[in-house]
Amino acid sequence: MADRVTVIGWDGSPLTAAARSALSAATLVAGAPHHLALPEVPPTAERIRLGSLELAARRIAGHRGTAVVLADGDPGFFGVVRTLRAPEHGLEVEVVPAVSAVAAAFARAGMPWDDAQIVVAHPRTLRRAVNVCRAHGKVAVLTSPGAGPAELALLLGGIHRTFVICEELGTEREQVSVLTSDKAADHTWRDPNVVIVIGGGQASTADPGWLLGQGPAHAAGRGWARPRPDAGGEGESAPLRAAQLARLGPRTGDLVWDIGSGSGAFAVDAAGFGAAVIAVDADPLALERTTAAARKRGVQLQVVAGRAPHVLEDLPEPDVVRIGGGGAEVVAAVAERRPERIVSHASTRDEAEAIGRALTEHGYAVECALLQSVGLDTRTWAEQERSVVFLLAAERPLTR
Repeated sequence: MADRVTVIGWDGSPLTAAARSALSAATLVAGAPHHLALPEVPPTAERIRLGSLELAARRIAGHRGTAVVLADGDPGFFGVVRTLRAPEHGLEVEVVPAVSAVAAAFARAGMPWDDAQIVVAHPRTLRRAVNVCRAHGKVAVLTSPGAGPAELALLLGGIHRTFVICEELGTEREQVSVLTSDKAADHTWRDPNVVIVIGGGQASTADPGWLLGQGPAHAAGRGWARPRPDAGGEGESAPLRAAQLARLGPRTGDLVWDIGSGSGAFAVDAAGFGAAVIAVDADPLALERTTAAARKRGVQLQVVAGRAPHVLEDLPEPDVVRIGGGGAEVVAAVAERRPERIVSHASTRDEAEAIGRALTEHGYAVECALLQSVGLDTRTWAEQERSVVFLLAAERPLTR
């Protein structure tokens, strides 16, 4: 095992005295080609070009001597320190940090970033990163080959955002570009880069808050699935909405379809959990109510006018779906898109059986419960309203 492992962050600035001291004593140096070309790297040291971090960690663990790992920015922030400290390698490391790429990008943009979401985009996580950009007004995306600004813009589709694209920060080739998301797909961008994605009309605030990444939407009043005066009609009751939300479990990185959004109460609650939401309704007034409810809550969502199932064909792939109307035909169309979870409801047993059958035929595990709720006037304890509905919850089995 290496006698000593020092991880040095590099942001393009001259190395600190501590970094130079560690490098001068190194018998093994690992880093990217531009790191290994630094004049401070001892000519006699063994050099490892970082490709696979796991492979490099094993090489370092088996080295007898003093090892240094060079990395861009702060190596403890979505960086190599996590891999090197993994239990299977048994490495204890000293870290000499530098300014992280995210901090540098926001500095170039002249913006605060304590209210920003920060995501890492790889080809396998790109869709979830895009969903965060849909749902939040300020997001920093650490990109990778195949998951860069052009790919982000293409998946955002018609969602308008402003991109601040920072290429090769801290190097002589550093470049910062500001353009709208519809233009980003027309360019080829150099790696590595950081993309700050801004927009969506979220209200700005001078209050810095107290928790990283939490903007004004999280300062709204407590509670979800609360009774609302404009949430009337079948499928709009607060107890049903609470049960639907509990079954779907929307979270940051998810895309939620709310088909038949009605008052927008469910869509706004789902967005309040950090998920991206597309609210679909054939009634323009319903979409206006949904937009107004989102604005009042301080969350972002997208509204789409049209009647399911036809309007669903051009929507991006969902993670979870709430179906507020349309029956078995809409349920079957949604199941064809293979979301992880689906909830729907029915007012009669025959309708519930038809929906359950459609879900089962598409390979979903289905549960059904009859929910009854009675609202009471707490002044007289007289019954105000009664709701009886079948709740259907379906989950796609995990593939092995």
